[in-house]
Amino acid sequence: MIEIKEIMNILPHSYPFLLVDRIVEMEEGRRIVGIKNVTYNEPFFAGHFPGRPIMPGVLIVEAMAQTAGVLAFRSMPEEGQKKPVYFLGIDNVRFRKPVVPGDQLRLELEITRHRQSVWGFKGKAFVDGKLVAEADLLAMLGDEK
Repeated sequence: MIEIKEIMNILPHSYPFLLVDRIVEMEEGRRIVGIKNVTYNEPFFAGHFPGRPIMPGVLIVEAMAQTAGVLAFRSMPEEGQKKPVYFLGIDNVRFRKPVVPGDQLRLELEITRHRQSVWGFKGKAFVDGKLVAEADLLAMLGDEK
């Protein structure tokens, strides 16, 4: 298990844009499972939507991408761990159910491609065992700057 302090050391994100609370499973070079606890005090709920808070789909995809970033980072040799991982693209995105305050997102990602500096992932997000979103993600290992 990887707790929030270590996730903060791996990812360049910080509050309010860090969207992964914990890693509960990981097989380096293969798959990862992260958790995002969705709470009413998140800043985006004030405007999305007043009176009916729903987590924006783009942030669910971002939570998947951040979880994939942890997997990519932990799957690289040590010299690669000093380089940033950049989100390149998304395909086949589908949102199945709204995500609301009180939900716990279970973010499951699997590496589908890894050639040189490019990584592909298949991501799925679940709440209470039900699929709420899925996407194919593409990321690239960048240069140190």
